[in-house]
Amino acid sequence: MQRDRHLPLTETVYYILLALTEPAHGYAILQKVEELSHGQVRMAAGTLYGAIDNLLKLGWIGPVPSEDSRRKVYVITENGAAMLRADFDRMMHMINVTNDRWNYRR
Repeated sequence: MQRDRHLPLTETVYYILLALTEPAHGYAILQKVEELSHGQVRMAAGTLYGAIDNLLKLGWIGPVPSEDSRRKVYVITENGAAMLRADFDRMMHMINVTNDRWNYRR
């Protein structure tokens, strides 16, 4: 199987995609990423909007119509969900191999 050049996702991109499994505007994305990561990932607004631009260009997120014209709302696309799943599967494989190698069980 050929490896996707976009993998592994950065931690920031992973959490943004995960946050956008529900529609959200920029500030809500910042809050959700911080919540999902238990405070481990904090972004400046400029970092978020740069990432949003890239994710839009890749087709991994898309705009959602919003009643508030001042706020742009985004949601993950099928392609974005496929990339999120691929990176999740990649990480789970690494965890499983490590568990098997170390015979580590919780």
